[in-house]
Amino acid sequence: MRFGLFIPQGWRLDLVGVAPADQWGVMSSVADRAESGGWDSVWVYDHFHTVPLPTDEATHEAWTLVAALAATTSRVEIGQMCTAMSYRNPMYLAKVAATADLISGGRVQMGIGGGWYEHEWRAYGYGFPSAGERLARLDEGVQIMKQAWETGRATLDGTHYTVDDAICAPQPTAGRLPLWIAGGGEKKTLRIAAKYADYTNFDGTPAGFAHKSEVLQRHCADLGRDFESITRSANYNVMLGETEADVERKLADLEARLSKIVGPDAASGSMGAFRGMPAVGTPEQVAENLRGLADAGLAYGICYFPNIAVDREDLELFEERVIPALR
Repeated sequence: MRFGLFIPQGWRLDLVGVAPADQWGVMSSVADRAESGGWDSVWVYDHFHTVPLPTDEATHEAWTLVAALAATTSRVEIGQMCTAMSYRNPMYLAKVAATADLISGGRVQMGIGGGWYEHEWRAYGYGFPSAGERLARLDEGVQIMKQAWETGRATLDGTHYTVDDAICAPQPTAGRLPLWIAGGGEKKTLRIAAKYADYTNFDGTPAGFAHKSEVLQRHCADLGRDFESITRSANYNVMLGETEADVERKLADLEARLSKIVGPDAASGSMGAFRGMPAVGTPEQVAENLRGLADAGLAYGICYFPNIAVDREDLELFEERVIPALR
């Protein structure tokens, strides 16, 4: 199994207490750690407002960070999980991504999806189209980007996007970028993934992963796509402890910290993304959970550590006792 590491960028309130002038240094230091810590990739989120509630705390812009990480790292791949198609014109996005890829020496991964965070959509003036329209834009946008990267030009007279012999020069280092189609929508998103994706990213719980994999496989069969040619990934919120009591203490501390920022109700609700999830527990428990998922076809886990900006104990445990068990 391969592993990616989310950089703390503020979206999940993980830079609270770090002075703005010091935040890039924190993010850069985590990327440096990933370079030497056995990680295959580093990742950022593409969002503008914090969760679980919008606040005035910093959320650093995804593609600016991709370019910065491209220039300041040398080995790890660099991705976003995931870019919202409608936040940027797809031809412009293809150009941005190709430029960042060249800066990185060919390490950029294109994570792309339909987008979902209604508050920031409306706040930034994008409206909030129906799910069907957002996914139709995703399909057309991916077509444009693939043309741009693979041929250097793109033409599409679509329902949502129109480009006319638009030039993407220079092209990415390898003549294309790996496409990570994110989302588990069974009728449209996974069908788009079956058409275009090199990687998918969806539900990482055992039951959810198995079910989404079956749906993806059916779409591949319908479209004549080799199911095994698509690498399946999932995101994992990580909380580790030597004992279950240690884990519970850390979860309580995280909830208390978030409660001071967004209130007890929102903080409590956000803990559902941790409690009972596959990457929360002792290192041995987490390794066993991920080994079972690997047996089901999971090939890539992208990990988020909520305390990584100020405390790297969990990161060290994962590097020392989980990653080696899954290699």
